[in-house]
Amino acid sequence: MIEPPVTVEALIRSVSQAPKAAAVVVQLLRISEGLAVEPALSLESFCYGLLQGSSEHGAWLDSRPPQTAAPPGRILVERQEDILLVMLDRPAARNAIDRAMRDQLFEAFTVAALDPEVRAVKLRAVGPVFSIGGDLAEFGTTRDPAEAHLIRSRTLPAIPLAACAAKAEAHVQGACIGAGVELAAFAGRVTASSSAWFQLPELAMGLIPGAGGCVSLPRRIGRQRAALMILSGKRIGARTALDWGLIDAIVEDPPINERGSDQIGT
Repeated sequence: MIEPPVTVEALIRSVSQAPKAAAVVVQLLRISEGLAVEPALSLESFCYGLLQGSSEHGAWLDSRPPQTAAPPGRILVERQEDILLVMLDRPAARNAIDRAMRDQLFEAFTVAALDPEVRAVKLRAVGPVFSIGGDLAEFGTTRDPAEAHLIRSRTLPAIPLAACAAKAEAHVQGACIGAGVELAAFAGRVTASSSAWFQLPELAMGLIPGAGGCVSLPRRIGRQRAALMILSGKRIGARTALDWGLIDAIVEDPPINERGSDQIGT
């Protein structure tokens, strides 16, 4: 069923621009629906790697102007008694997640998953934007799909985050795009500001969500609505996200500024 803000016309237009990626993601969502999280993530990675070598993704890479990498980001991690605070800290790049941040997220969530004394994990972001997703300047730097899959299988933050999902909380403000929403959706509880919005734009790149979104979103909003978001690339606002179950509540927490976690209540 087509639901606003997605329209039939927008869906047809988006799918017709990347029919191979669209076919792959539809099959992936069907096959992975009954799988446990870890094998489903492996299957997502296989499909993502397949599309990395496709003509559709190659055409998108060739169409881009030269990319200038922003200064690298970092993940702020603080332990406050039995709470682990994990914060995206690259506001100048709208918290685009680069390799360094991905590896640091993997380490932080691994600690949270393995340490029984960590009662809660709070995922937040510095600045007015939660995350615009993966750093586009890094797309295409690993052209061997097999090598890229092996890297994801060792360092994908979604793997340990899913293992501690029951004690994870995420709060989203502003844009929450691509890998940002894919990761946040794994948390057992997700809140968002009223101005937050969510988008999965990967199909336009000849790809599918590859940070765990083909697993996390269907488990929150169902396969059909996940497919709508992926196939259309349309933004949904906080109210729609709440109605669909992508978030659990709308909460007007103030953004974290450069002072860091002193603004986060425990």
